Amino acid sequence: MNEHIEGGPARRAALTEDLAARTGIDEAMIDRLVRTFYDRVRADPLLAPIFAAKITDWEPHLQRMCAFWSSVALMTGRYHGQPMRMHAPLPVDAPHFDRWLDLFETTAREICPPVAAAHFIERAHRIADSLELGINAGRGSLPKGPGPSRRRPVAARPQSLRPNAATSST
Repeated sequence: MNEHIEGGPARRAALTEDLAARTGIDEAMIDRLVRTFYDRVRADPLLAPIFAAKITDWEPHLQRMCAFWSSVALMTGRYHGQPMRMHAPLPVDAPHFDRWLDLFETTAREICPPVAAAHFIERAHRIADSLELGINAGRGSLPKGPGPSRRRPVAARPQSLRPNAATSST
Protein backbone atom coordinates (compact mmCIF):
# COMPACT_ATOMS: atom_id res chain seq x y z
CA MET A 1 0.00 0.00 0.00
CA ASN A 2 2.79 2.47 0.85
CA GLU A 3 4.35 1.81 -2.56
CA HIS A 4 1.08 2.91 -4.22
CA ILE A 5 0.86 6.08 -2.11
CA GLU A 6 4.50 6.97 -2.79
CA GLY A 7 4.05 6.14 -6.48
CA GLY A 8 1.23 8.66 -6.88
CA PRO A 9 3.34 11.78 -6.31
CA ALA A 10 6.20 10.28 -8.31
CA ARG A 11 3.87 9.53 -11.21
CA ARG A 12 2.43 13.05 -11.08
CA ALA A 13 5.92 14.55 -11.02
CA ALA A 14 6.93 12.44 -14.04
CA LEU A 15 3.80 13.48 -15.92
CA THR A 16 4.40 17.15 -15.09
CA GLU A 17 8.02 16.86 -16.19
CA ASP A 18 6.98 15.22 -19.47
CA LEU A 19 4.34 17.90 -20.19
CA ALA A 20 6.84 20.66 -19.42
CA ALA A 21 9.42 19.07 -21.71
CA ARG A 22 6.95 18.61 -24.58
CA THR A 23 5.36 22.06 -24.34
CA GLY A 24 8.02 24.31 -22.80
CA ILE A 25 5.50 25.42 -20.19
CA ASP A 26 6.84 26.31 -16.76
CA GLU A 27 5.49 28.20 -13.76
CA ALA A 28 7.03 31.49 -14.94
CA MET A 29 5.23 31.19 -18.29
CA ILE A 30 1.96 30.43 -16.51
CA ASP A 31 2.42 33.49 -14.30
CA ARG A 32 3.07 35.76 -17.33
CA LEU A 33 0.08 34.33 -19.20
CA VAL A 34 -2.30 34.66 -16.25
CA ARG A 35 -1.25 38.19 -15.32
CA THR A 36 -1.27 39.49 -18.89
CA PHE A 37 -4.62 37.84 -19.61
CA TYR A 38 -6.30 39.27 -16.50
CA ASP A 39 -4.88 42.73 -17.19
CA ARG A 40 -6.76 42.51 -20.49
CA VAL A 41 -9.89 41.14 -18.83
CA ARG A 42 -9.91 44.08 -16.39
CA ALA A 43 -9.76 46.50 -19.34
CA ASP A 44 -12.38 44.71 -21.45
CA PRO A 45 -15.78 46.45 -21.68
CA LEU A 46 -17.75 43.18 -21.68
CA LEU A 47 -15.81 41.16 -19.10
CA ALA A 48 -14.49 43.82 -16.71
CA PRO A 49 -17.86 44.52 -15.03
CA ILE A 50 -18.41 40.81 -14.30
CA PHE A 51 -15.03 40.51 -12.60
CA ALA A 52 -15.20 43.91 -10.87
CA ALA A 53 -18.46 42.88 -9.19
CA LYS A 54 -16.78 39.84 -7.60
CA ILE A 55 -13.06 40.57 -7.18
CA THR A 56 -11.72 43.44 -5.12
CA ASP A 57 -8.30 42.01 -4.19
CA TRP A 58 -6.73 40.77 -7.40
CA GLU A 59 -3.50 39.25 -6.09
CA PRO A 60 -5.13 36.26 -4.34
CA HIS A 61 -7.26 35.68 -7.45
CA LEU A 62 -4.20 35.78 -9.72
CA GLN A 63 -2.35 33.34 -7.48
CA ARG A 64 -5.37 31.01 -7.50
CA MET A 65 -5.53 31.24 -11.30
CA CYS A 66 -1.81 30.45 -11.58
CA ALA A 67 -2.40 27.35 -9.43
CA PHE A 68 -5.42 26.47 -11.59
CA TRP A 69 -3.51 26.76 -14.88
CA SER A 70 -0.55 24.89 -13.40
CA SER A 71 -2.93 22.04 -12.60
CA VAL A 72 -4.64 22.23 -15.99
CA ALA A 73 -1.57 22.64 -18.17
CA LEU A 74 1.03 20.65 -16.23
CA MET A 75 -1.16 18.44 -14.04
CA THR A 76 0.69 19.61 -10.93
CA GLY A 77 -2.31 19.28 -8.63
CA ARG A 78 -1.71 22.76 -7.19
CA TYR A 79 -5.33 23.89 -7.57
CA HIS A 80 -8.02 22.74 -5.19
CA GLY A 81 -11.31 24.40 -5.89
CA GLN A 82 -14.72 24.15 -7.50
CA PRO A 83 -14.80 26.29 -10.65
CA MET A 84 -18.39 25.41 -11.55
CA ARG A 85 -19.69 26.45 -8.15
CA MET A 86 -17.82 29.75 -8.41
CA HIS A 87 -19.04 30.53 -11.94
CA ALA A 88 -22.64 29.26 -11.77
CA PRO A 89 -24.17 32.41 -10.25
CA LEU A 90 -22.41 34.80 -12.64
CA PRO A 91 -24.49 36.69 -15.23
CA VAL A 92 -22.62 35.25 -18.20
CA ASP A 93 -23.68 33.74 -21.49
CA ALA A 94 -22.24 32.82 -24.91
CA PRO A 95 -20.84 36.29 -25.78
CA HIS A 96 -18.92 36.35 -22.47
CA PHE A 97 -17.40 32.94 -23.14
CA ASP A 98 -16.54 33.94 -26.71
CA ARG A 99 -14.82 37.12 -25.53
CA TRP A 100 -12.98 35.27 -22.73
CA LEU A 101 -11.68 32.78 -25.30
CA ASP A 102 -10.71 35.52 -27.76
CA LEU A 103 -8.68 37.34 -25.11
CA PHE A 104 -7.15 34.12 -23.80
CA GLU A 105 -6.15 32.87 -27.27
CA THR A 106 -4.62 36.22 -28.23
CA THR A 107 -2.68 36.36 -24.98
CA ALA A 108 -1.49 32.76 -25.18
CA ARG A 109 -0.29 33.23 -28.75
CA GLU A 110 1.62 36.40 -27.75
CA ILE A 111 3.14 35.06 -24.51
CA CYS A 112 3.85 31.44 -25.35
CA PRO A 113 5.69 29.51 -28.03
CA PRO A 114 3.28 27.83 -30.50
CA VAL A 115 3.24 24.38 -28.88
CA ALA A 116 2.58 25.85 -25.43
CA ALA A 117 -0.07 28.25 -26.78
CA ALA A 118 -1.88 25.37 -28.49
CA HIS A 119 -1.76 23.34 -25.26
CA PHE A 120 -3.26 26.20 -23.23
CA ILE A 121 -5.86 27.09 -25.89
CA GLU A 122 -7.13 23.54 -26.26
CA ARG A 123 -7.67 23.33 -22.52
CA ALA A 124 -9.26 26.79 -22.39
CA HIS A 125 -11.84 25.69 -24.95
CA ARG A 126 -12.65 22.57 -22.94
CA ILE A 127 -13.02 24.64 -19.77
CA ALA A 128 -15.23 27.24 -21.49
CA ASP A 129 -17.43 24.51 -22.96
CA SER A 130 -17.79 22.78 -19.63
CA LEU A 131 -18.59 25.98 -17.74
CA GLU A 132 -21.02 27.24 -20.38
CA LEU A 133 -22.89 23.94 -20.51
CA GLY A 134 -22.92 23.60 -16.72
CA ILE A 135 -24.16 27.14 -16.16
CA ASN A 136 -26.87 26.75 -18.78
CA ALA A 137 -27.92 23.36 -17.43
CA GLY A 138 -28.18 24.91 -13.98
CA ARG A 139 -30.48 27.54 -15.45
CA GLY A 140 -32.56 24.84 -17.11
CA SER A 141 -31.55 25.73 -20.65
CA LEU A 142 -29.07 24.61 -23.21
CA PRO A 143 -27.09 27.12 -25.26
CA LYS A 144 -28.46 27.96 -28.68
CA GLY A 145 -26.05 26.59 -31.26
CA PRO A 146 -22.67 25.07 -30.55
CA GLY A 147 -20.50 26.10 -27.64
CA PRO A 148 -17.50 28.36 -28.24
CA SER A 149 -14.81 25.79 -28.95
CA ARG A 150 -17.13 23.51 -30.89
CA ARG A 151 -17.33 26.30 -33.48
CA ARG A 152 -13.69 25.66 -34.36
CA PRO A 153 -13.40 22.64 -36.62
CA VAL A 154 -11.13 19.89 -35.36
CA ALA A 155 -9.13 20.19 -38.61
CA ALA A 156 -8.13 23.72 -37.57
CA ARG A 157 -6.43 22.35 -34.46
CA PRO A 158 -2.80 21.24 -34.52
CA GLN A 159 -2.49 17.50 -35.32
CA SER A 160 -1.10 16.79 -31.84
CA LEU A 161 -4.24 18.24 -30.24
CA ARG A 162 -6.89 16.56 -32.39
CA PRO A 163 -9.08 13.91 -30.82
CA ASN A 164 -8.19 10.35 -31.71
CA ALA A 165 -10.17 9.59 -34.87
CA ALA A 166 -10.98 6.12 -33.59
CA THR A 167 -12.68 7.50 -30.49
CA SER A 168 -14.13 10.74 -31.84
CA SER A 169 -17.40 11.24 -33.62
CA THR A 170 -16.32 14.59 -35.09
